[in-house]
Amino acid sequence: MNILNLIAMTPQGQDGGGGIASTILMFAFIIAIFYFMIIRPQQKRQKERQKLLDSVQKGDKIVTVGGVHGTVVGVEEKTVLVQIAENVKVKVERSAISSKAGQGETEMPKIG
Repeated sequence: MNILNLIAMTPQGQDGGGGIASTILMFAFIIAIFYFMIIRPQQKRQKERQKLLDSVQKGDKIVTVGGVHGTVVGVEEKTVLVQIAENVKVKVERSAISSKAGQGETEMPKIG
């Protein structure tokens, strides 16, 4: 028995030199796939959401996470005051804003 084979712990006749390198390469490939398919798109969505929340200003029509449509009538650091009907205003957290309403939507209906 050759002493080099004994040290490398590989049986006679098998080539075991590329095992560790190929395993590391495989793990690097899997990590790259996770990054480009999961982590990077999520970071992009978070940046877009933060940009939306920072751009909310008085007069914007918004939709909350709960589905309430309204118009922003006041803006504070962490909250906004939203008018959801005539003489009805609600204070909501900025994080509760789902989206800005489209440009072509109609005005809020008058109740009563």
